[in-house]
Amino acid sequence: QVQLVESGGGQVRPGGSLRLSCAASGFTFSNYAMGWYRQAPGKERELVAQISSVGGATYYIDVVKGRFTISRDNAKKVVNLQMNSLKPEDTAVYSCGCRVQRVDFWGQGTQVTVSP
Repeated sequence: QVQLVESGGGQVRPGGSLRLSCAASGFTFSNYAMGWYRQAPGKERELVAQISSVGGATYYIDVVKGRFTISRDNAKKVVNLQMNSLKPEDTAVYSCGCRVQRVDFWGQGTQVTVSP
């Protein structure tokens, strides 16, 4: 079965950096685009960044462009999110996700807190 396990969250001061990782299993990782999502308290989950199956194409929402970088290692079945210049409004639970066989899957998420 599809499993996605995130790691790397934590608490950081504004302007700091964090690197999130998501380990995937249970499907042919290299065949599918992967995304990083976040959900802040009281808000709906939103797509933050996405990367194509072979990593040649990426997408970012406007508010993270130039600060976040998504990458993947298909040999290790890992997708990463490098987050720099973090802001308090980036505080949320971050999850990786994918659509496999027209079904959406997400990991359990990792908390990112940006505060002084």
